[in-house]
Amino acid sequence: GALIDPHNDHRIAMSFAVAGLVTRGVRIADETCVDKSFPEFWDRFEELYTS
Repeated sequence: GALIDPHNDHRIAMSFAVAGLVTRGVRIADETCVDKSFPEFWDRFEELYTS
């Protein structure tokens, strides 16, 4: 795993979140940066992950 710093790039944060589904220990440093394009991303992501 790794700590990912997306440098305020929502695309990087979302991409590595998805990659984290198959790679253990991926953490996103600034997860709020996704709010600019997809404010509900983490809610939807959790729904998919727990389904």
